[in-house]
Amino acid sequence: MAKQSGLGDNLYIGGFDVSGDTGSIGSIHGGPNPLDVTCIDKLATERLGGVRTGGITWSSFFDNAALAGHPALSTLPTADAQIMYCRGTTLGNPGAAMVAKQIGYDPTRAADGSLTFAVDAQSNGYGLEWGIQHTAGKRTDTAATNGTSVDAGSGSTFGLQAYLQVFSFTGTSVTVTLQESSDNAVGDPFANVTGGSFAAATGQTTERIVTSNAQTVERYLRVVTTGTFSSAVFAVLVVRNPIAGQVF
Repeated sequence: MAKQSGLGDNLYIGGFDVSGDTGSIGSIHGGPNPLDVTCIDKLATERLGGVRTGGITWSSFFDNAALAGHPALSTLPTADAQIMYCRGTTLGNPGAAMVAKQIGYDPTRAADGSLTFAVDAQSNGYGLEWGIQHTAGKRTDTAATNGTSVDAGSGSTFGLQAYLQVFSFTGTSVTVTLQESSDNAVGDPFANVTGGSFAAATGQTTERIVTSNAQTVERYLRVVTTGTFSSAVFAVLVVRNPIAGQVF
């Protein structure tokens, strides 16, 4: 794949799309927290990988409209918030997500009149995870729908994690489910991934699900919706584990 810019990126937090109020993303970082284990007989630092961590920092503009940046960020919740970054909004594009604590919503009013807010989200309980968008950014379904599949190139054998954000909903409930096939339903019909269904949603919500780490996941995955509703706007990111013991 060719080099890319960051044009057309999206950022979601807690079922709010704050892309239109985000001026810049300062950092997306994760991985093991390094432990310094340098001995006195060494001439350079030695490190071991510690617990996983992650964080996303960004600059937000002030927007007090409904479902915009200020209502999403100004409450400074103490509960966990799910953060999802989308590198562009094309089906199959990369993205990153994590369960996090929001740290700060700190304004700076510059001499030129500009007003921006510094926001920091730090992972909680799990590290930052890079995955693949299984919706093209936000997807809108007006009835039960079988989404377009994403080709991973091959199956995988260590299970997956998946993230859901529901931004708006009209109806009774919607259930978002991952389905798999080895050949895009040419001879192997799509079937539900074991452990791959999110809880039925009745409004704005987020959820992270985890399958068994010993579970085989077939080459093609698609996102389907079922339920009684006239509109569901949502996004799904899927993380296939490349090794055993990847789940955190």
